[in-house]
Amino acid sequence: MQESPIQFVEYSEVIHPRSIKGRFRNLKSYILVLAYAVFFLLPWLRWERPIGSDQAVIFDLATLRFYIFDFVVHPQDIYWLSILLFFAAVFLFFVTTLAGRVFCGYFCFQTLWTDAYRWIEHTIQGDRIKRIRLDKQAWNKEKIFKKGLTHFFWLLLSFLTGLSFVLYWGDAFELSARFFMGTAPAAAYITTLILTASTYLAAGFAQDAICRHVCPYSRFQSAMFDENTLIVSYDYIRGEAKEGRAKPIKDLKKLEVRQEKGVGDCVDCGLCVQVCPMGIDIRDGLQIDCIHCALCIDACDKIMDARGWDKGLIKYTSDNNLHGKKNKYVNVRSVGYGIASLLALVILYLSVTGSALLNVSVSQTRQPLFVTMGDGRIKNSYHFSFINKTSKPAKLELSLENLEGAKISLGEIKTIKVKADGALRLFVKVFRHPNEKNVQRNIPFRFKVVPIEGDLKETVFIDSQFITR
Repeated sequence: MQESPIQFVEYSEVIHPRSIKGRFRNLKSYILVLAYAVFFLLPWLRWERPIGSDQAVIFDLATLRFYIFDFVVHPQDIYWLSILLFFAAVFLFFVTTLAGRVFCGYFCFQTLWTDAYRWIEHTIQGDRIKRIRLDKQAWNKEKIFKKGLTHFFWLLLSFLTGLSFVLYWGDAFELSARFFMGTAPAAAYITTLILTASTYLAAGFAQDAICRHVCPYSRFQSAMFDENTLIVSYDYIRGEAKEGRAKPIKDLKKLEVRQEKGVGDCVDCGLCVQVCPMGIDIRDGLQIDCIHCALCIDACDKIMDARGWDKGLIKYTSDNNLHGKKNKYVNVRSVGYGIASLLALVILYLSVTGSALLNVSVSQTRQPLFVTMGDGRIKNSYHFSFINKTSKPAKLELSLENLEGAKISLGEIKTIKVKADGALRLFVKVFRHPNEKNVQRNIPFRFKVVPIEGDLKETVFIDSQFITR
């Protein structure tokens, strides 16, 4: 974050980043392996549960249940998703305020898949110079073989990505077998095809263009940066000094001589540019294309180590630190996003832990509102919906409160039984003789639902009304 504002730079050439070893490259590799292991292996993990699928994580469309290990999400709990998305957004803003675009550099799907595609390309075609030379040479057997093999493995990874996503929506063993036998649902083939094509194009061809031109995050990130935000920065004062940067020619190899002549520590090797997956020069200041992957730090530290000079010419730092000022991590922006993240997390936790195991909803029949029977009694009808979220069947008892002289009828059903993790719809009738002393049209009362068998413990009360005329 130098004196210049965020810069916009356009590129037309294909970027061939150079491979580099270092602590940040290692961190990216660890995260990539962990992310791939979770994504590709999780559908195959089994999990013993009393009811439902034995797949550890499955979004079962047949039963409209989301099973995540022992945690079950029912359709009526879908509002949890909105709370979760809100938390994810404000927490991302909170992290960005403190540490810049670390999400882009380490955790974004586009970054993870592009990283894997470039690893495949590097393994088959060689490092940067060899790839550039291969691109420029005429088509021959070597180029056809290496390019063809690269795209084969790209397509294979794209296909596995699409298929793995589909396996989260059905039993992985059964669905994969049906998929290759041609008997899977059409939606499975369509989804796999769309994800295969989009992954292949985004990670294999678009690559950095997605981050630069498609992702909206890069466009508004500057609004969350300030002088306290930790970002990947080039120490301009140390690197340029008075006379700017200079290559270490014979009389400028020693650091003491360079300092005497006012030459900065940057030897202008260009390695930081060569390793950048976005193809930018970090020495030009903060740029909208920078995803803070910190590979340029590994590259610069390698050069500094080789010369025995202090590392940190390029480092994670803030504008305040670069100018010798103290960093303030606690400010209005960070506190605001932090509080919003904490509140969203607390609300989500309370919503999940406080969710009722028995959901009962009642709607009164409107056509007709009431019926006068031959014996003078008045009948009201109600539609009940019971949802049992426990893993055991539940037996329930339904009664009335605050409606004197009324009787309840369940039709042919004598006892209300709801299957484990199941639902039951029931038509209930309430009869009552009119009270001459009470000419009230709408009489408020409530239904009382008492569990008598199963894992349900809490009694449920539902307010309603009895219409007399």
